Order: sequence, then structure tokens, then C-alpha cells
Amino acid sequence: MKNGIDPCQDREIWGLDIGGTKCAFLIGDEKGTVIKRREVATGDYPKWQDLLAALLPETGNPLAIGVSCGGPLDEERGYILSPPNLPGWDEVPIVSWLEQRYKAPAFLQNDANACALAEWRFGAGAGTRNMIFLTFGTGFGAGLILDGRLYRGTNGMAGEIGHVRAADGGPVGYGKAGSYEGFCSGGGIRQLAKGKSAKEVAELAQAGDQEMREVLNSSAQKLGMSLALLIDVLNPECIVIGSIFARAEKWFREPMERVIEQEALKASATVCRVVPAALGDAIGDVAALTVAICGLAERHENISHSHLRLDGMA
Repeated sequence: MKNGIDPCQDREIWGLDIGGTKCAFLIGDEKGTVIKRREVATGDYPKWQDLLAALLPETGNPLAIGVSCGGPLDEERGYILSPPNLPGWDEVPIVSWLEQRYKAPAFLQNDANACALAEWRFGAGAGTRNMIFLTFGTGFGAGLILDGRLYRGTNGMAGEIGHVRAADGGPVGYGKAGSYEGFCSGGGIRQLAKGKSAKEVAELAQAGDQEMREVLNSSAQKLGMSLALLIDVLNPECIVIGSIFARAEKWFREPMERVIEQEALKASATVCRVVPAALGDAIGDVAALTVAICGLAERHENISHSHLRLDGMA
């Protein structure tokens, strides 16, 4: 048995990647390979029941279902709890709804944790035991793999580095002016660049626009500060950064590394590599499948440990 999955089992792994703009349904295998994909615009279906009905097949026989969604979530109960980018998704019992409909185990993770698992199992962090994944897209948050396991914290809120204040004032992110998310996210860069998107800023910087280069430099410096903090506190061997960093690394790498060299403990910084996400635009799809794969593996591990405890009591 590999990763808690019977290799003789030919049933499919399913994934749901739920976002504020679009939602995707994936059919894949235990290697995280996407076999089939369907996508709908989230805004076309104001009610979550209607969206899932439009996205999912009426029947199926999945081995497991993984759900990746922006928080807040209650992963233990399997509830989506009113994410700001999903109006109307209030106290949604997504896990029990899926399990009752398809008679298969379902697992829920926030998108940062799901992407961390995907990059750890199948991407740039493969083979590591202590890895951090940073989202750097719509928001700025961290998924933490510590000592070979996903670390969620007491109530699933671990890794919210974007909420930490980086300056007394500045662009607003995570509801806080001057937060790391304010400087290191698509929305934050748009504020710094007076309405221009991160893609537009990078294109103008490439064309020689000095003001846009300064915007990216400011974001890169704050990124370096956040990484120095994570390096000193968690001592990872690898930090994987997605989205904007992965697409515009040339504008971030040098100022980011300069700040890390200045701020982080040398002994910790020298054993940590900072790399762009390897899964590219497919990371959301692979992440949803990986939630199911890792959920099955964890369930199998817990059952095995339970049997060991019972055997020891006999």
C-alpha cells in the first residue's frame, strides 16, 4: 500500500479547487496527475449548492475527494466559513455533503496548505522535511511542512504571515495597512502602482519604467523581510514561492536575497534555499488532488497507529 492507497485500486481521485473567480473539478490519480478537468465561473452560481451541482457529476465512484479553498475554514468539521471572496458561502458543510453524495471520504484544506502539500509531494519541495510554501498572488500566506508533516496550528490558523505588520503604514492587505500582504500580493502591488496589475507593473518595468521598478523593489524588500522572519523562527530547508514571484522572479531575487543576508541568522539562512513553485499554473489543480491523497495517507497512518496501540494493550 502506497500513501494509504491500494495500488490495485482503479477508482479515481477527485479534487475541487474553489476560488472567488473560478472553481475547478479534477479527476486524477495518486501521483497527482490530472486526467480530466472541468471549470465554471464562481460568479455564475451565487448559491454554493447550484455551483457544485453544475460542476460535479451526478454520480461517481471516487476513492477520495480533496477540497482546496480560501479560508476561513473549519477543517476538523469540514466547513467553509464565509471566505471574503465567496459571498454566501456561510457555514457550508462541504465535506459531509460530498461524503453523503458520493459515499467516499472527503478532506478540506485552505489553499495555502493545499499548495504546500502539492509542492512538497510533487514539486519544488519534494524530498524535504521542513518546507514553507508562500502564496504571493491574490493574498500572501504560508503553508507549513514541519518535520515531514503539515502544521495547521491549534485551530487551522498557522502560517498567516500576511497579517503581520511590516511597516507603520502602507498598502492594505488582510485588513491591515502596512501588512506583509499589503506589500506582497497582487492587490498590494496594485495599490503601490496606483491601479496597475502586477502583470502590467512587470511589463512596464521590463520596458524600462523606473517608477514601476521601484514598486517591485519595494515589494521585494518586504518579501525579504518576511522570509528572514520565517527563516529565523522556523529554520526551514526550503521556501517555495508561487504566483507573482514565480512569474517575475528576476525583479524580486536580488533585493530579496540582500535583505535576507542582512536580517536573517547566517546559520539558518545558509541552509535554506528559496525557489519558485515548480507546478506553475497547474498548482491549484494538483493541490486539490493532493489534499485527497494526503488525507487518505493520514487516515491510513492513524488507523495503523490505533491498531499498534490496541495490540500493545492486548
